[in-house]
Amino acid sequence: MFKQTTLRHIVSVEYLFAAVLVAMFYVAVGGFPWYWLLLLFLVFDISMAGYLINKQVGAITYNIGHSLIGPALTLTVFILTGAEWALFVALIWLFHILVDRSQGYGLKHFEGFEHTHLGKIGALKRK
Repeated sequence: MFKQTTLRHIVSVEYLFAAVLVAMFYVAVGGFPWYWLLLLFLVFDISMAGYLINKQVGAITYNIGHSLIGPALTLTVFILTGAEWALFVALIWLFHILVDRSQGYGLKHFEGFEHTHLGKIGALKRK
């Protein structure tokens, strides 16, 4: 019924919609200034540094920084302790992951950065 590209677009829009909801929650409920979402957006891409060692280490470090488990655990810290810093970090982290996924940047396979659980990206996608 649907072509593969149509399904990918639907998934991308879903992730983008979720990112917008997280941003709205961040400002409206968390009470945090919106600009921190933009200023700290790329901080989580430090997890790509593992690719300086090799593809396997890179995939592991990237996936640690881009798995939903990290923000979920950080949000759990907020729920258990009420520490506002944990809510602040969890929401920015979640926003980052959702925006990345909306752009097709999924969790990485050991074959290389361009092989993700959402399909191929970059030069591999164009082939």
